[in-house]
Amino acid sequence: MNATATAQPGRKTPLRPIRVLVAKPGLDGHDRGAKVVAAALRDAGMEVIYTGLHQTPEMVLAAAVQEDVDVVGLSILSGAHMTLFPRVVELLREAGRGDVLVTGGGIIPKDDMEALERRGVGRLFGPGTTTPELVAYLRSWAQDHLRP
Repeated sequence: MNATATAQPGRKTPLRPIRVLVAKPGLDGHDRGAKVVAAALRDAGMEVIYTGLHQTPEMVLAAAVQEDVDVVGLSILSGAHMTLFPRVVELLREAGRGDVLVTGGGIIPKDDMEALERRGVGRLFGPGTTTPELVAYLRSWAQDHLRP
């Protein structure tokens, strides 16, 4: 199956792979989950750029703009999610890339997930999320937001 969404009557289907930047902002030193996600998205046919550990929001922005991505996925385990997610969203908007989906996951309390979504962050995923669930979410988003 390719990275584009499955065609459904009356729905737009992107004609190109979804481009995803996976980033580990902040001081997290654990990136196994981010690497698993990156591999699963690649296996699903998406183009994936993994930035590695200890990225600042500004570094994430620079990579997202340089790579012309559709999605930025942040993996945050440090507890800094209420600072890092909004900062990346803000920087993307300031750079004229408010069309980029910012999503991600980690150890994030449900109340914080809801607060972040109200601030413009996409769906957030916690422990136990399956990779097919994440792939389905990105494909669904792409159907409605990507242009060929």
